[in-house]
Amino acid sequence: MNWLEALILGIIQGLTEFIPVSSSGHLIIAETVFGIGNGSLAFDVALHGGTLLALMIYFWRDILDLIKALFIKSKKTKLAWLLVLATIPAVVAGLLLESYAEDAFRSSLLVSFNLATIGLFMLWAESYYKKLEHKTKLQNTSRNQALTMGLAQSAAVVPGVSRSGITITAGLFVGMDRVSATRFSFLLGIPIIFGAFLKAVVFGEGLSQIQSDKGVFVVGIVAAFLSGLFAIQFLLKYLAKHTLKVFAYYRLALATLVITIAIFA
Repeated sequence: MNWLEALILGIIQGLTEFIPVSSSGHLIIAETVFGIGNGSLAFDVALHGGTLLALMIYFWRDILDLIKALFIKSKKTKLAWLLVLATIPAVVAGLLLESYAEDAFRSSLLVSFNLATIGLFMLWAESYYKKLEHKTKLQNTSRNQALTMGLAQSAAVVPGVSRSGITITAGLFVGMDRVSATRFSFLLGIPIIFGAFLKAVVFGEGLSQIQSDKGVFVVGIVAAFLSGLFAIQFLLKYLAKHTLKVFAYYRLALATLVITIAIFA
């Protein structure tokens, strides 16, 4: 993999980690179907380090307040513990399905199926959301709403699902305000992304791979960080006035394209 390929993959990671179209799915498609580099799971997870940094910088005040609220009771204590509760299902799923994520799940056809399926669920969720008379704001999130989004996040271990896509969609189904569901999704992703990055890069073989090709990894991580910051701000502003439909249609179109290429190539 050269620097240009790392730059492209980093930008893809940063944009699609937060825009609900599946970052892992796009990376696998870019690395296989479209022939951009010879990617690896370690490189993909390293790119998550860039998007993790983007999250931490964008939500740094929220993060400090939530950590403090775990130890000193405040108006954010309930939300802080709900985020802890909602994180557990994804941790369990990650531990149980890790070996599949490294091999069996990295299939372009599986990615395409998941892109299309979640796209349809997003359209359904928007139709349901439109009929709701009352939407829940972030500070009023209930235990059931948080746990539902947490359970949904656990499915994102499978490429093509999209962590942000499935959690925001679940949030709409349980009556969360669209922007509040998005903010909860982003905050919920921080411990999961951090844990995956730490395990693969610090305690796994990722660190040795980074040291052996520092330039390529640094370019990819910086690109993921900058594009991730843009994507966070963009999505929060976009969903304040628009629906998820455009992302659902994009997912369906991309899935159709990849399946067509796989069949006729």
